[in-house]
Amino acid sequence: MITILLFANLREEVGSDQLLIIEKKEIRVQQLKEWLKDSYRLQSLDQVMTAINEEFAIDDDIVKDGDTVAFIPPVSGG
Repeated sequence: MITILLFANLREEVGSDQLLIIEKKEIRVQQLKEWLKDSYRLQSLDQVMTAINEEFAIDDDIVKDGDTVAFIPPVSGG
């Protein structure tokens, strides 16, 4: 199981701050983003920062069973 944490507008779009993915055992970050776009219509995932187990990650990093992935949108304001 992979735990997905969602913040700000992503949380609002999905209606939850957390998703549990049981279908995937190992997947690249980019593939996970594409799956979430298709499954939840989250088109803003291209502009987010990603962390795996509280460490910043890039799109080529591998997410494994038991990992927690956080998608963090850019902060705006002044």
